[in-house]
Amino acid sequence: MFPRRLYATAASRLVTSAKPVDGFVGAIGNTPLVRINNLSKETGCEILGKAEFMNPGGSVKDRAALFVVEDAERKGLVKPGGTIVEGTAGNTGIGLAHVCRAKGYKCVIYMPDTQSQEKIDLLKMLGADVRPVPAVAFDNPMNYNHQAKRYAESLDNAAWTNQFDNTANRQAHIETTGPEIWAQTEGKVDGFTCATGTGGTFAGTTRFLKNVSGGRVKAFVADPPGSVIHSYVKSKGKELVRGGSSITEGIGQGRITANMQPDVGLIDDALKIPDADTIRMLYRLLDEEGIYLGASSALNVVAAYEMAKVLGPGKTIVTVLCDGAYRYQSRLFSRKWLESKGLVDAIPAHLQKYIVLA
Repeated sequence: MFPRRLYATAASRLVTSAKPVDGFVGAIGNTPLVRINNLSKETGCEILGKAEFMNPGGSVKDRAALFVVEDAERKGLVKPGGTIVEGTAGNTGIGLAHVCRAKGYKCVIYMPDTQSQEKIDLLKMLGADVRPVPAVAFDNPMNYNHQAKRYAESLDNAAWTNQFDNTANRQAHIETTGPEIWAQTEGKVDGFTCATGTGGTFAGTTRFLKNVSGGRVKAFVADPPGSVIHSYVKSKGKELVRGGSSITEGIGQGRITANMQPDVGLIDDALKIPDADTIRMLYRLLDEEGIYLGASSALNVVAAYEMAKVLGPGKTIVTVLCDGAYRYQSRLFSRKWLESKGLVDAIPAHLQKYIVLA
């Protein structure tokens, strides 16, 4: 077990020696690594979650947002007063909106019209020009990513940050997330798992941990229904099978992105996580741990739990707690919505007290 933080209780508060950081941008990263107590006890492993919901913009995507904007600045693609354009399912857009406000850029977000209203409202509150469009496959020219690219190209002093295939996204996790995990576990991490959307978090973190450990750290990619990654890994690159759909937002993929491609060979296994397991874990974490997480984070914790059972007792498994449930609460805690997805019965009776919305 890793030592508890000294300021974890009111009786032992401590003024830390950390110095002030430089605005919003300086506060990104260096998030805590949180032990998931009950799952750790059940498995005999240390199951740890990187608390990315504690980033200043509320999600893991703050890291990628900063790196892709700074990449555009270094390349001279955007100058002061310019416009950042992105196609995003939500959290990258929120991170970009924050970074753009901090750096003085305008921000335009194209997103699928399937995303939660909470995300859309927050983007607007942050000053972003939000453009929801019909959700269509990537090979359709009206896909939100292609529309974002075309719009950026129509403007002067504008950059399409291209989160899916801009490897500055992956680099964010090679330079920050991976090293943080290694330092926080004192090099004792045995396994890393999370789902992929752009592939940046999984690929970048995996690349760093594999390199620094000499290949010792195992990497399992987690996948929701409707995504092709599980089939691609299991078939050794021969199949891209998409089936079903998922309640999760911002994860799952229909292709192998440029962020993911360099590190596909580092993947040790893939885990397919049903929505029923995800929603059950989401409610369980709220009840047992007091941690209020979104569905993609809950899926990642299920994957860590499954990985712990595969690797066996005594191992340290790390996953990513991407964001909090407050961005999805009108759905995840709504009985009507859960019934529409056939998920009410997946939630144990003693946890259904948390279904507080109609």
